[in-house]
Amino acid sequence: MNWFIFCEFGMAKFATLISIKSMNKLYLSITLVLAFFAVSFHDWQKVHIDPDFETAKSPWADSVLDALTLEEKIGQLFMVAAYSNKGEPHAEEIDELIEKHNIGGLIFFQGTPIKQAKLTNRYQKKSTIPLLIGMDAEWGLSMRLDSAMRFPRSMMVSAADDDSLATELGRAMAQQLKRIGVHVNFAPVVDVNNNPNNPVINSRSFGEDKLRVVRMGKALSKGLQNEGVIAVAKHFPGHGDTKTDSHKELPNLPFDRNRLESLELFPFQELIDQGVGGVMVAHLNVPALVDQPNVPTTLSKSVVTDLLKKELNFNGLIFTDALNMKGVTDGRDGADVALEAFLAGNDVLLFPTEIPSAIKAIKNEVKRNDSLEKDLNERVLKILKAKEWTGATKFDSINLKNIGQSLNQPNHVQLNRDLNAKAQTLVHNNGDILPFGRLDSLNIANLYFGENDRFAFQDELQLYGNIKTVYSNKKPTSFERKLIREELENVDVVIASLHNTRLYPTGNFGITNESLSFIKELAKEKEVILVHFGNPYALRNYDALDSLSAILVSYEESEFAQHYAAEALFGAIPVSGKLPVTINQHYIAGSGSRTNKVKRFSYSEPQTAGLNPQVLTRIDSIAQHGIVEQAYPGCQILVARKGKVVYHKAMGRHTYEDNAKHVALTDIYDLASITKIAATVSSLMILNDRGELNVNNTLGDFIPEFVKGTEYENLKIKDILTHHAGLISWIPFYKNTLSNGVPRYDVYSVGQSELYPHRVAENFYIEKSYPDSIIKRIVETPLKKNQDYLYSDLGYYFMQRIIQKVTGQSLDEFATENIYKPIGMGTTRYLPREHFDLDRIVPTEYDVYFRQQLIHGDVHDPGAAMLGGVGGHAGLFSNANDLAKLMQTFLNKGSYGGVNIFSDSVIEKYTECLFCEDPEVKNRRGIGFDKPVRDDDGGPTCQCVSYASFGHTGFTGTMAWADPEQDIVYVFLSNRIYPSAANKKLITMDIRTDIMQVIYDSIEY
Repeated sequence: MNWFIFCEFGMAKFATLISIKSMNKLYLSITLVLAFFAVSFHDWQKVHIDPDFETAKSPWADSVLDALTLEEKIGQLFMVAAYSNKGEPHAEEIDELIEKHNIGGLIFFQGTPIKQAKLTNRYQKKSTIPLLIGMDAEWGLSMRLDSAMRFPRSMMVSAADDDSLATELGRAMAQQLKRIGVHVNFAPVVDVNNNPNNPVINSRSFGEDKLRVVRMGKALSKGLQNEGVIAVAKHFPGHGDTKTDSHKELPNLPFDRNRLESLELFPFQELIDQGVGGVMVAHLNVPALVDQPNVPTTLSKSVVTDLLKKELNFNGLIFTDALNMKGVTDGRDGADVALEAFLAGNDVLLFPTEIPSAIKAIKNEVKRNDSLEKDLNERVLKILKAKEWTGATKFDSINLKNIGQSLNQPNHVQLNRDLNAKAQTLVHNNGDILPFGRLDSLNIANLYFGENDRFAFQDELQLYGNIKTVYSNKKPTSFERKLIREELENVDVVIASLHNTRLYPTGNFGITNESLSFIKELAKEKEVILVHFGNPYALRNYDALDSLSAILVSYEESEFAQHYAAEALFGAIPVSGKLPVTINQHYIAGSGSRTNKVKRFSYSEPQTAGLNPQVLTRIDSIAQHGIVEQAYPGCQILVARKGKVVYHKAMGRHTYEDNAKHVALTDIYDLASITKIAATVSSLMILNDRGELNVNNTLGDFIPEFVKGTEYENLKIKDILTHHAGLISWIPFYKNTLSNGVPRYDVYSVGQSELYPHRVAENFYIEKSYPDSIIKRIVETPLKKNQDYLYSDLGYYFMQRIIQKVTGQSLDEFATENIYKPIGMGTTRYLPREHFDLDRIVPTEYDVYFRQQLIHGDVHDPGAAMLGGVGGHAGLFSNANDLAKLMQTFLNKGSYGGVNIFSDSVIEKYTECLFCEDPEVKNRRGIGFDKPVRDDDGGPTCQCVSYASFGHTGFTGTMAWADPEQDIVYVFLSNRIYPSAANKKLITMDIRTDIMQVIYDSIEY
C-alpha cells in the first residue's frame, strides 16, 4: 500500500476516534491508531482460508488488548442483538451499550439491507474498537432481512448433492454479507437430522447421512471463509436427534459417548480439522457429557473447554447459542447465564440479556479468581484477531448506493437457479413416465392443493402446453371431490401438486389427510404424478406412494423451485437430485431416479447462454420507447440461445386505453404472415419428408381443377414460395363483395347458417362457396411477364388447397395435429375464439373499410377472413413462447421434446437462399422463409445476423427469426396496427431490428 495514502487513512481514522469518544478514552484511541499503523507491515489484505485465532500473530490485537481496562475486555465478549426495524429508541440503546460498555459485536436480526447498513455505519463510528458483526443467514440474508435473495435451505442444498455448488453458495452468501458490513455467518448447520419430528433443525440440516452433512458443511464453510466471512458450525455437540425446541425448553440427548462420537460429534470434528472459524454451542441436556443434571451444554466446562477446545483441538471462536432462549434461561437470570457461559469457556456470549449486570458479574468473578484474567485475555485476543482476519479493522463507511442491486447479482441469481434445478428429486418414476414425451398423446391436468387459488407452478406448466389447472382446497369435501372428478373426466395424467406446506412437523408439515386420500383415490383411476413442494419427511406416513406413477420432491415453494419442477416434468432439465433423508423403507436417504434432458426450452439467465445480461436489458428501453411513442400498445418479446430462453417479457397493454388489460405472456397475437412459415410451409415440409410433395411439383400436379389450361398450371411450388413466379402482390377480394361500401347481402349474413358457415367477424358470415371464388379470381389474374422477385400472398391460397387435398384435412387440422400439439405449442391455433377466452386475444385494427368493427379474436387479413379465418398466408395466432418452440425445432434439426417433426435435410432445403449465388437475381428468399439482406436494402434484419438465418415478419407487427450459426431464436409480437394499419412507427423506428442488434451485441461467447 502507498505509505502516504496509508498514513492519510490512518490519521482520518484517528480523527474519527477522537470525535466520537470522550477525552478519557484518548489513550485507547492513540493506541488503536498506532496499532493500525503497525498492521500495515503485514499482508492484511490476504484472506486466510483456515483462520487460527489463537496462534496467529497480530501486533494490532496485542496493542489493543494491552490498552483495554478489565471492564472493556469483558465488554468484548458480548455480541448483542440488533434490529433495523425497531426504530430510534432501540438504536439509542445499542449506542449506549457501545459507548458505555465497549461491547464487542452485534448480531443483526429483522429489518432491511439498507437500514442495517446505515445502522452498521452508525454503530461502527461510535465504537472505539471495530465491532464484529454477525448474522444468522443460513439461507442468505433473506433469513433475517426483507428484499434480499432467498437461497435454498440446507436440506435442499444437500439434495443437489454438488460440493462445488455448495462452495459457490458460501461465496455468494459471504459477498452479500460483506456488502452490508457483516463478518460472521452462523452457518452451516452440521447437525445430523435423523429425527423426522425434530421441530427446530429439520430442513436446516443437510440430512441424516453424516458423510453428506460433512461434505456439504465443509463446502459451504470453505466458500464463506474464502471470501473472508467466518463460518460457524452449529449446534455443538449435535441438535439433530431431538423432538424438543431449545428455544422453548431444554432438549435431552440420552445417548452414550460412543454414539455421540460416531454420529453427533463427527461433523464438528471434520469441520474443525478443515479449519472452520467458529463453532456455536447449543443448549442441550447431554448426560453422557455433563455430570451435573440439567446443566445445558452451553454452560458446561466439560463440554466447551474439555471436549471442544481440548479434545477436539478447536482454536477458533466459540459462540454460545442465544442466551435468551428458554433452554438456558429456566431458573437463571441473565447475569448468571452470562457468567456461567463465560466460566464454561465460551468466547462470545451471543444475544445476552441484562448486559450491565452480566459485565459486573464477570468482572467480580475475575477479580476473585486471578487465573481467570489470563483466560479472559486469551479470549479477548482471539476476538480481536478474528476482527482483524475479517477486515473489520479496516472498516470504512458502507457505500449505501445500489445496495439492492448489488445483493441481486446475475451470477448469484444463476447460482440460486442451479441449486433449485439440481435439487429436484425424482423419488419414484414408474415406467419412466417422466419426462413427458409426445404431448399430443397425453391429456394432462394439474390438480393443485393449497390455501390460495394459484401458484407460480401453474404458470410454469403453461410454458410447455395447454395444461388444464384445477384447484382444490386442502380439505375437499365429498361434493367438491365429485366436481373435481368431473373436471378431470377426460384427463389421462394428473399432476397433483401440494402447496402451502410447512417445513416443520407440526400439523404433518401442513398436509391434510383429505388431500392425500383424494390423491390416493385418483391414482386408482388415472396416472397420478405427485409434486411435493415441501419437506420429504411429510410423505413418510403416506401409505399410497407406490400407487403413484411418479413422485417429484421439490423441497421448497420458492418461485425457482416451482419453475424447475415444471422443467423437470417436461425434460427441460435433467433430474439428478438425491433424498437427504429417508421417507420410508423404499425411499431411503441417497435414493433418487435420474432422467436425461430432452430438447425442450429451459428458462434461465442470459449468462448461461453466453449473453451479457446488462447489454440485453437495453431491449427494455427500446420496447418501452415504442410503447411511449405509440408504435404499438404492447408487445411480447422472447430471446432464446442454445435452447435456453433468456429473455421473455410482456410489456404494455392490449390497447391504448388506460383501463385496457396489461399484456401477459400467455396472451395471443395475430401472427399475420408468419402463418406462411408456421403453418403452410411447415406442413409442406412434412409432406416433402413423406414423399407426398416435391418443391419442383407444379400447381397442375395437385389442383388441376383450378389451374388446368391456364398460365398457372406449370407454376412450380418452389417458385411460388420464393415469390419468383410472377404473381402480383395482392388482390383486395373484399371490394367485389361491397356495394357502395356496404357488404352485399348475397355474399354475407349477420347470422351463421348452413349457407353462410364461415365467420368473417362478429355478426358477419360469408357464403360457403365464396372461398372457391377467390381461387378463381386469382387464376383469372394475369401473371406478370417479368418474373422478378415480388412478394405475394396469392400463392399461399394455392398451397392451402394442396395441403388439404394431399392430407384430406384442413390446413388448421393438419398443422395442429402434426406440429403444434406434438411439441406443446398450446396457444398456436387458427380460429382462436374457439379455443381461448377473448380477453387473452389481443385486438388488431378497427376496420373502417370492410367489416366496420374492431377486429378482436378474428384474423385481421381480409382475404384470410373471407376464407373463414383459415388461410395459407394468414390466420394463425400464438404467443411468443409457443412460436419460439417451432423456430427452435428448426434449429434442433427438426426435433423438439423428443419428437421429430422435420428432417434436417428438408429444413436445410427450405431455409437456404435459392438465388443468392446469382448476382443477376435480386431475391433473398428461401422456400417460404425470409432471409437477411446484406446491402442495407431495408430487409427485415440487422446486418449482424448470419446468412444462414431465416424467419418471417407479419403485417400486424410481428417477427420470428432463427439463426443456426449463433443458435438464436428471436420473437417479437405486437399489434402495431391498433387502431389503424396506417400506423407505421414500428417500421420507421426500426424497433424490431434494433432489438435484434442488441441481442447480437450481447453475445460474449
